[in-house]
Amino acid sequence: MKIHYLLLAVLFTGLFACQNTSTAKLKSLDLLQYGIPITIMAPDSAKVVAGSLSFSQDITIKSPDDNYDVQIFAYDATTTDISAVKASHIAEAKSNAYFSEIIEEEEAGFIYSTVFDSTATNYGFKYLKIQGDKEYIFQTGLVGTFGLEDVKMMYDAVKNEKK
Repeated sequence: MKIHYLLLAVLFTGLFACQNTSTAKLKSLDLLQYGIPITIMAPDSAKVVAGSLSFSQDITIKSPDDNYDVQIFAYDATTTDISAVKASHIAEAKSNAYFSEIIEEEEAGFIYSTVFDSTATNYGFKYLKIQGDKEYIFQTGLVGTFGLEDVKMMYDAVKNEKK
């Protein structure tokens, strides 16, 4: 009987150890100093580059050591219907000639894959927030190839959900 309890304890310990710890090494990063009143999770080594055009803000948060490359665009919101905004981004992703599939979909975002050839699968994400009169689009960096584990980590990081 004691062995059953021991095995059960080992099983639960293993399950908790296997939880997504990819965001565990990330720290809170307040983007207010860059003009965006949002906090996300990012590696300590991440560099932030902010730019703006007359109609939008563009922030890149990149850490070459940690496969972390997030691009954030901020626009004036034209709607508060997050599902409509997400639907347009899904349609945009699907219109890419290399689009393969939606891997994961939630109310405010999705993870997808693109396949350039049989040996090159790339993953990306879009996560959307409408806050006040602004629409924020979080996505993988525009340059680079990302594995599914890295994309899931970045996706969770921009949702600011510490696991």
